[in-house]
Amino acid sequence: MIARIWHGRTRLEDYEAYSEFLKERAIPDYRETEGFIRLVFLRNITGNEAHFLLITFWVNTEVIKNFAGEDYEKAKYYPEDREFLLEFEEKVKHYEVFTDLSK
Repeated sequence: MIARIWHGRTRLEDYEAYSEFLKERAIPDYRETEGFIRLVFLRNITGNEAHFLLITFWVNTEVIKNFAGEDYEKAKYYPEDREFLLEFEEKVKHYEVFTDLSK
């Protein structure tokens, strides 16, 4: 299993609106992608910025291409992200999951 990690930043005043956008637009997109296993969205406030960390889990790197395209290390953005994000990080990080433990 592969974990794909993306980070984004918004203005503090966009914290809730961007959270809702992610729930309504991004989550269904992931859910409908073949090879997707699950996701975890994390968020916090640091000073006057909101930070979002998205960790998605995939069967392998080949199926990530079903979501991200052939250059699967490149971050995928939606047109609506322009309304919220302060920057567009070019790359995401991938990690092999060698242990997955729930309570």
